[in-house]
Parts: sequence; C-alpha cells; structure tokens
Amino acid sequence: MNEYLAFSRVYDTFMDDIPYEEWFEYIHNTLVKYEIENGIIAELGCGTGTMTEMLAKSGYDMIGIDNSMEMLEIAMDKRVESGFESILYLNQDMCEFELYGTVKAIVSVCDSINYVLNEEDLIQTFKLVNNYLEPDGIFLFDFTTEKKYLDIKDATIAENSEEGSFIWENIYYEEEKINEYQLTLFLPDNHGKYDKYCEIHQQRAYTLEEMISYIELAGMQVITTTDNYSDKEVDDESARIVIVARK
Repeated sequence: MNEYLAFSRVYDTFMDDIPYEEWFEYIHNTLVKYEIENGIIAELGCGTGTMTEMLAKSGYDMIGIDNSMEMLEIAMDKRVESGFESILYLNQDMCEFELYGTVKAIVSVCDSINYVLNEEDLIQTFKLVNNYLEPDGIFLFDFTTEKKYLDIKDATIAENSEEGSFIWENIYYEEEKINEYQLTLFLPDNHGKYDKYCEIHQQRAYTLEEMISYIELAGMQVITTTDNYSDKEVDDESARIVIVARK
C-alpha cells in the first residue's frame, strides 16, 4: 500500500469534487437503519479526516486509521480547528490495524480498499474488521470497479491552483488488474519557488463477486450492494460499488 506524501499537502484542494456530503448522508442513514445512532465507529483509510469529522459531528465517537502520517497530520490539524479533539487517529496499515476494543461499525470510503493489492491481505483486512465489530456490527465500504479503471485508462489530468500544480497520469495493467497513478507535483516553498515531487500510487481492481466471497470468508454476511451511494442496483456500468456487511 502506498502512502500519500507530498500530495497530502494539496489533497483537499485537488479532490474538492468528492461528494462527501452525499456519501455522508448515505452512510448515516444506513447506520441509523441498523440502529447504530451513537457509539464508537472506526474509519479505515481516513486520509485527511473529512468523513471522520462529519461522523463525529453526528455524535459518533470516531477512530480514524490511515497508513500515511502526512495525511493524519492534516486530519489532526482539522481536529484542533473544529474542536472535535476526541477523535482518535491511528497511524496503521489497514491490513494490520489494531483497536483497543470492539466498535459498532467500521467504514471505508473513497476507494481506500482498492489500495490493498492482493487477495490474502484483503481477506486479512476483512477478518480484522470482523474481529473488532460488535455482534451485529456493520461494515460499510466502497470500491472502484474495473469499469472505471478502463474508462480512465491512459488518461492524463492536470490542475493548477495557488497552492500548487499537479499532473496525474493514469495507467491500467489489465492482466494484473492494477491501476497506477503517476503523480508529478509542483508545490511552492517558503522562498517563492516551486519544488517538484513525484509519487506513484497503485490500486487493484476487484469484482463484486470477489468482494462478496472475501467478506464471507472473513465471517461476515453481505446485506446490500448498491451503485455509488445510491439506491440503484449494481450493473455492468457501475464505476463505484458500496457494500454493507454485518457480523
């Protein structure tokens, strides 16, 4: 799994098109549906803590887990600014995460699960989720499908702002089911100049059938599968799939 390093500094700026509010509404409604209206929730791959803070604002006791210390430092700065200082952030790999006790729900958004690149590690992650969930606890996560990776195959994206610029080159290796993002960033220093940074991030494409089998191997039961935080059924055009499972 790859860490966000320099890109963490401008992540929120360049990812401002992510519909966090829409995702939050879906997640919160799902939690309430299964009578989880308070208590401890953990987020895997919490990044800069945007969803973590939204759930904390709704009254949940939040634990955010991410393997990038750079991302967590930004999340902790947000925590101070917002006043949600009870949020606990842990610098851990989701394949090996450890909690102090069980939680009512575990969530993971923005294709964080796709950063687990092999089946064994993903099954291990799901087993840890099952281990730390309370009885009837809920696991809600999304993942990007091969459909999206094929749609953006060989695409190049470039953006510029006052905080910096980036070039995002996308490569999809169909045989290996690996999608690679090659990032070139130009970020300002304290002297009016720009430093260049290069990062490579990889994600793995999984099918819905594979995900369901891994969840069941981990001892959980899939409750629902939907298209991209909606009430639509999954089909061949689904670029992002949301799964809700229960212990």
